[in-house]
Parts: sequence; structure tokens; C-alpha cells
Amino acid sequence: MTVTLADVAARARVSPATVSRVLNGNYPVAASTRERVLRAVDDLDYVLNGPASSLAAATSDLVGILVNDIADPFFGIMAGAAQTQIGGPGDGSGRAGGEKLAVICNTGGSPERELTYLTLLQRQRAAAVVLTGGAVEYPDHQAAMAAKLAKMADAGTRIVFCGRPPLPEGDALVAALAFDNRGGGRRLTEHLISLGHRRIGYVAGPPERTTTRHRLEGHREALRGAGLGAEDGDEERLTVHGPYDRRSGYEATLEILRRDPTVTAVVAANDTVALGACAAVRDQGLRIPQDISVAGFDDLPFSVDAVPALTTVRLPLFEAGARAGRLAMGKENPPPGGIATIAAELMIRGSTTPPRVG
Repeated sequence: MTVTLADVAARARVSPATVSRVLNGNYPVAASTRERVLRAVDDLDYVLNGPASSLAAATSDLVGILVNDIADPFFGIMAGAAQTQIGGPGDGSGRAGGEKLAVICNTGGSPERELTYLTLLQRQRAAAVVLTGGAVEYPDHQAAMAAKLAKMADAGTRIVFCGRPPLPEGDALVAALAFDNRGGGRRLTEHLISLGHRRIGYVAGPPERTTTRHRLEGHREALRGAGLGAEDGDEERLTVHGPYDRRSGYEATLEILRRDPTVTAVVAANDTVALGACAAVRDQGLRIPQDISVAGFDDLPFSVDAVPALTTVRLPLFEAGARAGRLAMGKENPPPGGIATIAAELMIRGSTTPPRVG
């Protein structure tokens, strides 16, 4: 049976006029009401009546690029690179060729907003969607994402992950370009251990993110490989989680130094967090790297200009974003099996040195 506008209104507990306003975007609607309407649209798989219904399996000239925070260079670089590849001739199949309009969707790291943007892109029959950065590992959210992306793929939307692993369940992807976060984290900590560091603090990202988990796993693999951390509880005691921002790096580093003043190195979840860590070290009257070494992750553009220049792990963000854009446009064939792991490169600079003796 065909789902009607009235069915959506009843499901969302609003008037049909409110549903129309939400879908057309031509009148202000409270955020909570908007979310409720879009959830009902998604649950009922509502499609507009009339001419639009005949285009249910067609795609538009729209490509969505989902990011956690466009102000974060990590996401801005990938999104900008993907956009350079969107538009122009595709692969000749007609599925995703021709000029396209790229729309950046800033989720703010919210799982709910991620699903809302996908629903909006689904209603616009987006030609492709590129999802960047780490994924939230809540089981309910992963299941909802798999179901949503499967619906979009069935309607002809090309789905590409950039910088995130594929979902545990779900085969709707054109491709997943996953960074080797675990390997990069391991090599970074192995570098510090090779310099002689044994008391290493770790400023981690949000615990529910795949990026956080993989980088932390790599760090702990290196510690355990050197016989450090596991038995005396230092792994947990010297790890502090927080957002991927400078303030988190500052506050978490102060907490690590409070827990253990003998720490000689701090590894940060990313380069922005590392800047906060550096500020905290200096505010404690300590020098980098003479008293405490600091390392980051991602090799964002400012990392080499920090004083001292930041030891970090380079991820080819621009190259990955551009490849994701080509895959979304059908300009490049997917990797074997649809999944490619992108290598991470250790960049050794002045912020790390052997610990001071005595």
C-alpha cells in the first residue's frame, strides 16, 4: 500500500502541513519536530506522489559529503579534495557521470544528524554520498546506518567511505578507503620506545569512534610488545579520552601529568589535540622535547610549523579525498573487494627526543 503524507503526519504526530514544510524546506520548523518528521519519513520509506514517484530509482545531480566538523582541517582537506573530482565526465555508464553539485553536510559528530542528512540526501535522490572520518560504534546506530545506506544504494546512490572502515554488516558500498590508524599508532609509539621512553601518556579521542579505538589499539600493541603498561595498570591510568580538539589535549595532558609526574612522553589522538598537549606541558614549566616529548597524528598542515616541529603520523588526506571523489563519480574502478587500506607514514620531527637522564 502506498504511504501518504497523512501517514507520515500521523506517525510523527504533526499536521500534514508541517510535514510538507519540513520536506519542502520553505518554512521554519522546530529542530525536534523536524527530526521527528524525518524519522517518520525514513521509517515509512515515504516517496512523494506524482511525478517524483516515477523517479524513485533515479538519481539527481547532487553529491553529499558528510563530515564531522568542516572547521577541522582533517575533514576540510578530504572534503575539498573530493569536491575537486565531482563534476565532469564519469565512466560513461550514465550512473554517475556529468556535472554534479557537491553539498557539505556538517554533522557535528552527532549520530542523529548523520542519519538525518542521509535521509535528506535520500529524498533528493543523491547521485552519490561520501562519508568521511571515523564511524560511531554504537550497535543501534550501525544497524540504522546499514539499513539506510542499503536503501540508498538500491535506489542508485553510490556510497563511498573515506577514512573509515566498512560497517560490520552492510554491503551497499562502492568502496571503503580505510586509513591504517592501528598501524600508524603502533609505529608512533614504537618510535618513542626506541628513543628510550617508558612512561608514555596517551590523550585519546571519543571512545565510541573507530578512529579512536584503532589508534589506541596500535599504541597499546607497541607498549605490550615492549613489555610495558599491561601488568601495572598504566594503560588505563595514563590514557585520558576527550574530543578531538585543542582544549581536550590541554586538559587531558594536565590530568596525565597529575596522575604520573614521571611521564616523559605524551601521544595525542591527532595534531590539534597535540597542540593543546604542548601548551599544557609549557604551562607546567616544562620544555619540549627536553623534558617531555609530544607526538600527534594526521600530519595536518600546521604540524611542520609548530615549534618544535611535531612528530606525527602522515595520512594522505588530500589523495584519499580525491580518490573518494573519483569513486563517487565513477571515474575510477573500486579496489578489489571494495576495500582499500591506506598506509600511514611516520614523520619524525623535533618534538620527540630521548628522555632526559637524571
